[in-house]
Parts: sequence; structure tokens; C-alpha cells
Amino acid sequence: MLRKAKISDVKYIHRMINNSASRGEMLPRSLMELYGYLRDYFVFCLDDGKTVVGVCAMHIFWENLAEVRSLFVLPEYRMRGIATKLVEACVSDAITLDLYRIFTLTNQEKFFKEIGFVDVDKSTLPEKIWTECIKCPKYPDYCDEIPLIIEP
Repeated sequence: MLRKAKISDVKYIHRMINNSASRGEMLPRSLMELYGYLRDYFVFCLDDGKTVVGVCAMHIFWENLAEVRSLFVLPEYRMRGIATKLVEACVSDAITLDLYRIFTLTNQEKFFKEIGFVDVDKSTLPEKIWTECIKCPKYPDYCDEIPLIIEP
């Protein structure tokens, strides 16, 4: 079941994102950040509506730019289309706000290209670079994420 995240989901989201971050798969997120940006997040739950098995966020960067980020599905639930549903929900959410440039920085290039994202030069995303990338310990020389964009 796909739905917007609720306050009761934050600790599960925090655990999933930061476990993934500890393996270098994504950047960590603090509880404060998750509570503050909760409305960005979608979750995929089991039929009980409470057990969160996947998460993804759509974050607004500027008047014409949004980011799909923090995509994670528990390993035992992968290859079931959950990640695709989460990303599609984020893209749809952006479109409802008239945002038609939606990017991601990812290590999962093949997955995102299969659902319509294409390569983009990171220099075309200055809002991301100057607000978040600049704070990352991997910036600028060790960034291993690939910038992709979709313009539905």
C-alpha cells in the first residue's frame, strides 16, 4: 500500500535511510530533518498499513526544480515494483505542483533510466550544488552519484 508518510513512520524511515547510508548507498538524514520534511515522503507499507518496507521523497528545490531522493526498499521486498511505484508517486506529486524538471543523484543509474530518467550534467543543477552538495564530505572530488533528470 502506497501512501504519504505519517508522523508514526518517521522512526522507521530514519532507521531505513541511515542503515542504507551506513553502507554508502545514500546520505544520512537526521530525525529533525525527517520531521521537518515529512510531507516530502511517501512510504510503501504491507497490507496492515503500518509496516513500512519502502520510502522515497520528492523535495522542491526551486520554482522549476524538484528532486527524487532517499529511495530505499528493504532487500526482502525488492524486485516487486515497489521502488518504481514510490518514484512514480514522487514524480506525480511534483507534476501536481507544476514542477516538470525532476532530478535525482543516484548510484542506481540503470533503475532510474528504465523508468525514464536521462543523463544530465550536474552543473545544470546549481540549486542542489549550492544548498546541499557543498555540505557533503564527498563534494566535489569524490562524489560518486550520477545526476539524472526526467521532464514529463
